[in-house]
Amino acid sequence: MPQLLLTPIVFLLTAVLLVPLAQRLRLGSVLGYLVGGCLIGPWGLALVKGVDLISHVAEIGVVMMLFLIGLELQPEKLLAMRTLVLAGGALQLVACGLPLALGAWLLGMPGTAAVIAGATLALSSTAIAVQNMQERHLDHTPAGTAAFAILLFQDMAAIPLLVITPLLGDGAAQTAFNAPLAAATIAAILVAGRYAMPAALRLIARTRLREIFTAFALLLVLGIAQLMTLARLSMGLGAFLAGVLLASSEYRKALETDLEPFKGLLLGLFFTSVGMSANLGLLAEVPGQVLLLSVGFMLVKMAVLGLVARPMPIAPAQHWPFAALLSQGSEFAFVVFGVARTAGVIPARWGELLVLMVAVSMALTPLAVTAGNALGKTLHSPAAPPPDTIEPEGARVIVAGFGRVGQIAGRLLMASGIKVTVLDNDPDLIETVRRFGYRVFYGDATRLDLLRAAGAGQARLLINAIDDMEANLALTDIVRQYFPHLKVIARARNLTHVYELRNRGVDLVERETFESALMLGQWALEQMGVEPTMAERARLKFRDHNLATIETIYPHYQDESAMISITQAARDELARSFEQDRLRLREGEDGRA
Repeated sequence: MPQLLLTPIVFLLTAVLLVPLAQRLRLGSVLGYLVGGCLIGPWGLALVKGVDLISHVAEIGVVMMLFLIGLELQPEKLLAMRTLVLAGGALQLVACGLPLALGAWLLGMPGTAAVIAGATLALSSTAIAVQNMQERHLDHTPAGTAAFAILLFQDMAAIPLLVITPLLGDGAAQTAFNAPLAAATIAAILVAGRYAMPAALRLIARTRLREIFTAFALLLVLGIAQLMTLARLSMGLGAFLAGVLLASSEYRKALETDLEPFKGLLLGLFFTSVGMSANLGLLAEVPGQVLLLSVGFMLVKMAVLGLVARPMPIAPAQHWPFAALLSQGSEFAFVVFGVARTAGVIPARWGELLVLMVAVSMALTPLAVTAGNALGKTLHSPAAPPPDTIEPEGARVIVAGFGRVGQIAGRLLMASGIKVTVLDNDPDLIETVRRFGYRVFYGDATRLDLLRAAGAGQARLLINAIDDMEANLALTDIVRQYFPHLKVIARARNLTHVYELRNRGVDLVERETFESALMLGQWALEQMGVEPTMAERARLKFRDHNLATIETIYPHYQDESAMISITQAARDELARSFEQDRLRLREGEDGRA
């Protein structure tokens, strides 16, 4: 019993300690699990025994992942992205797989093994690529859309790889002999997924017992996996097919919600088991070879992906960031190489080396993305256009920054008949707003010569609406030094920005979301039954109190303990004031009654 408890405790403790650390270092959760497995496995501290048994249990995580991938493949979603998914994905897989397979063969790998290795290494890590896209806000860009489409195709391509690989090994004849059983099993899953599973889900949902629905979802995935195992087929293939069949079901979201936590934990266990089984002795024996092969494999893949990106709807400057996002090996590689070694398709030493290569490539992905961004900017970023020739035309107001804040302030002034000179350094934004009839000049407002050309020496007012905090403060410093007569109204992103502007003598400062947030609060009070006049009064009182608190904190804003003390006292004072208002209101209502 103690040993039975010790193993999960070690796994959970390793995940809790190392995965958040890896996330904080922007290395991704997958790498955290891999490093944790190396640490507690037989090549590390040897805290956990029975790696093979744990690996078999952990494969359920991969099965659940494939089921959930199948659930995501809704027909309308695939139809909308069909060109990118099918054409782009196939082009990437072939273009990357062929040179990688050729390289593996030239390095001495048997022909069949080289083909499997090349096709597998052509796949990329969905978890790591998506995480990097989200961190760098690329997920909704053309490059992010193309990368997601290719990852989607790769997820589908991994299924045939998992099915074909055992057929090429020592058990091929036996597998072929069971072809009728395999066909019958797949047909049964297709029929059940189309007719029986939705009916069963509907019946279970009527019980209104969440835990029973979760139990049935787990039973569904595990049952399909076991059925496929009995037919000597890939567990993941059956789960994937079932997911696709249920993608249009009304219970798709409920299945995703219930299985996601189990998938995450079991996938974490799977990656940890991969780390445990990784041959660190081989890494210690030939570290240079492992690193050289890993970097070489990533460079080949990046070079090919950079070419693949050209016919896709991706801006040239995003070609290399796109290539770097997909340059690492895939989670599926661990599964395929494990199956290939078991089936005798790939020699054991090569299999261990390939696993190490994929793990190292995952670790190097953040560096690759940084290099890809730098390369894209160097090779493809257009040179900044020269500043416009500015014609102030007697304007007494300068608006620096014509984004979401500057546009509203500037348009209000223009509508009131006041001449305004607008400066912004975003060529795309300027081109857009000029189409709507606004005169906006391109130029960096922090340049002294451009400010002079914009008429800062004769203007009365500068609206500093620049979004970037450093540039915003730099502009304020220049104006204070060279145009002290110019009154400044500034936009602030947060309280720290407010205080920095106040230090520079700017008294008219507006936090960009303050007033809108107050209005949201007033509307929320009204929706909760508070009379509109009382809700407005509460908003105005909160506003005045907040501004007064900012003035009280200002002399102490660099002293955290003083700030906390003042903020807590102000919050208590505001709560008492609101409570007194409620009491007076209640007494007034009682008197009228």
